[in-house]
Amino acid sequence: MTDDILPEQVKIIAEDCAVMPDDANAGADAAADGKEIQLEAEAVKEEEKPLPKLSAAEFQQYNRLATTMNQYHDHFRSVWNELSNGCKTSRPKNQSLRQFLGIAEGFCRMLETHHNIEETYVFPVLAKRMPAFQKHNKQHGEMIAQHRLIHKGLDRFSDHIGAVRSGEKDFVASEMLEVMESFEKVLWQHLDEEVVQLGAENMRKYWALDELHLLPM
Repeated sequence: MTDDILPEQVKIIAEDCAVMPDDANAGADAAADGKEIQLEAEAVKEEEKPLPKLSAAEFQQYNRLATTMNQYHDHFRSVWNELSNGCKTSRPKNQSLRQFLGIAEGFCRMLETHHNIEETYVFPVLAKRMPAFQKHNKQHGEMIAQHRLIHKGLDRFSDHIGAVRSGEKDFVASEMLEVMESFEKVLWQHLDEEVVQLGAENMRKYWALDELHLLPM
């Protein structure tokens, strides 16, 4: 009787032993995964650590691009408000229609030139490290995406101005205002957010002080 049972017992023990290496491997894998998660968490914590406070001189150096950019943007904001308010009051009383349309045409030309310069000389350098300026970054690339939307509206605005100047269309203030408002939100968003991207607290995350002179502006 004992002889009949013994092979089955040996078989069961052998099967149990055969499972043990897999259990051991599973434990090792779990430990490795746990270690990897811990390292990732530590890396995130490291990124979240507050950076040391900048001195006034360091802040000024890091903020140089934002300061310069905001000067350009303030000009665009000012002209945009002049045009928008002019449309709401059927243009300023001290301006002829020709003068008013000339200001609008100049706005389109200046903004297009400004963006062309940025996309040719500034953005490619910033894009080496800053996701918001990367052309093919599907998750980010916000500055490029905003440029594209602005240019769609700018093309429509420029065409409308040209049609009125040529006499193809009559000047109707509400129609011109509608064209402007079709891309006003993204324009103002960009004017604000681009300056934030170039601000000292963001720039210091990507660039060392001694690298700032390499950045075009």
